[in-house]
Amino acid sequence: MNFNSNKLYRIPLRYHVFFWLTYFLFNTFRWGSYFNNYSYSLKTNLLGFPIHMTLCYLNILVFMPFLVYRKKYILYVLSVLATIFLMVVIKFNLTYLLITHQVWPEGPETIQKLTLNYTIDMMMGELYVMTFVTAIKITLDFKKEQKRVTDLEKSQLETELLFLKSQISPHFFFNTLNNIYSLSVEKSNKTPKIVLKLSELMRYMLYDTKGKKQSLENEILCIQNYLDLERIRNDERLEINMAVSGDIHDKEISPVILLTFIENAFKHGVNKNTGKVKIDINFKVKEDFLHFTISNPKPQITGHEDNFNKSSGIGIENVKKRLELGYNKNDYKLSFKNKKNIFVVKLVIKVT
Repeated sequence: MNFNSNKLYRIPLRYHVFFWLTYFLFNTFRWGSYFNNYSYSLKTNLLGFPIHMTLCYLNILVFMPFLVYRKKYILYVLSVLATIFLMVVIKFNLTYLLITHQVWPEGPETIQKLTLNYTIDMMMGELYVMTFVTAIKITLDFKKEQKRVTDLEKSQLETELLFLKSQISPHFFFNTLNNIYSLSVEKSNKTPKIVLKLSELMRYMLYDTKGKKQSLENEILCIQNYLDLERIRNDERLEINMAVSGDIHDKEISPVILLTFIENAFKHGVNKNTGKVKIDINFKVKEDFLHFTISNPKPQITGHEDNFNKSSGIGIENVKKRLELGYNKNDYKLSFKNKKNIFVVKLVIKVT
């Protein structure tokens, strides 16, 4: 994972000040208690902390983004060791010149010149501070990267769901507009009614389906408008049996997800059949789940049977994808029954 090296430093300055001030006070009291000399501890920490901070910010601002993230690992190790060594030399000389000639009282013996043991011990101490601060930096970057990925996935999910919803019923509206044109030419008294129904349906699909969920009552009303349009279009040859049972109030469902099955039934069961056609639709709410069933006759028109058996159109694949994206696996169950002359869809879906 490639972290953005600037992310940590967008944290307000007060948090950096709070961290270093807390660390400084802790270290001062710790070594003051150890030496029983708080004045000496304060002086050495005032000298040492600018070195700690320089090393830490060099590491997370320069070495990591320009060496580690570019996979220059050997150069990174050499740079860190060389910088720490240089800082240890500076620390020794400043301590000797400004604080005391008896450097390293916490060591096995006080020294007046730079020794190998002192250098190794101080380098390990500086490396500890760098590691501690770097761990904080990596943790914060990782959390921010996770949030960025989560937000991106959420945005992509919402975009895909919006796209899938936008694919619903384009041919239905096209056919309905053609029918309106035919009725207007004939000066049929059905024209105003079909225009009004289409307007209500389009208003719902354009403005009321933008959210993740919609009330089940509104969904059923939308389907009722759709069915009314189909009744007007198909006259006497269409028989629709629709039943609603159970408590549909205060229940929510993904917008227009059921309409896909309704549309599919008319596309294959009505438009591709001649003579009288029957569509059965049932809504039944049990506790927190809607049991939705729709059945329609299979196509009678030659040449359409194979395509129907394969997928019943892209609408079904569309709704499968929407269910996968919008619901947990335990929140829905979609099944199909391909009988001799009837195609049945059953969806059990959570509606709370």
